[in-house]
Amino acid sequence: MTKTNAMRMLDTEGISYSIKEYEYDENNLSGSHAASEIGMNPEQVFKTLVTRGDKNGINVFCIPVDDELDLKKAAHISGNKKVEMIHVKEILGLTGYIRGGCSPIGMKKKYPTYIDETAILFDEIAVSAGIRGQQIIINPESLINFVSAKEADLTK
Repeated sequence: MTKTNAMRMLDTEGISYSIKEYEYDENNLSGSHAASEIGMNPEQVFKTLVTRGDKNGINVFCIPVDDELDLKKAAHISGNKKVEMIHVKEILGLTGYIRGGCSPIGMKKKYPTYIDETAILFDEIAVSAGIRGQQIIINPESLINFVSAKEADLTK
């Protein structure tokens, strides 16, 4: 297993985590597929979504893989009137990650990050390790503190 930037950053800070690897399908990069492959409840596996707000630019949202980001809630919590998902072509340039491998840890820049309030209901959650086919299993409070995330109700 190759260490990703996200893993190296957690190692540097001494933050405990584990990795689950899985076979990903180029035609099905859904978080639900990842959750199934690693044998975790989809409520504990979080996808990372990147948006652009009309007032303060790029924001990052982490929500359970089977849920949908409520753009009105996302705008409100991030101090925008409206937010929209960035175009898939922009992901690499803005974050350093590709679709299906976008992690809230170790993006090119430190963007305001929000995580769905349900994360703290679990002892551990999964987020992308920064590449397709690997998930970081981490304590949600450790993740929230490390990426300076705010907890909020983000889903429909």
